[in-house]
Amino acid sequence: MRRALELAVHARDAEGEVPVGAVLVLNGEIVGEGWNRNITLADPSAHAEIGALREAGARLRNHRIPDSTLYVTLEPCAMCAMALIHARVARAVYAAADPKTGAAGSVFDTLISPQHNHRVEVQGGLLAEESAQLLREFFRARR
Repeated sequence: MRRALELAVHARDAEGEVPVGAVLVLNGEIVGEGWNRNITLADPSAHAEIGALREAGARLRNHRIPDSTLYVTLEPCAMCAMALIHARVARAVYAAADPKTGAAGSVFDTLISPQHNHRVEVQGGLLAEESAQLLREFFRARR
């Protein structure tokens, strides 16, 4: 999660993006990293989680990444949650909850819904205060 926080700071400082970072780990090794780039790329799907999944898929030459864990600084939205399900990610660990669009239990329970053919184990709150502070400061500065 510390690396994901570094990527969130990079998103903010290098690209002026909402500070969210994500790291995908498989067998103890980082296989994908991402940070929010939807403004930079003019791409509404360029969230941190999607970037990490894309990098891992290219590196592993597979659209499925079973037995992996995603660490992300903000609770995934519904789009990212479905991407995690389609990629067969085993576990998602997020820092700060997202009470407006969170799909890992705050607003929706997408990752653990029995309606899907795959469920993602969810853990929230790891380094939550650090991530939440980063987000608060970012939005306070923009107002």
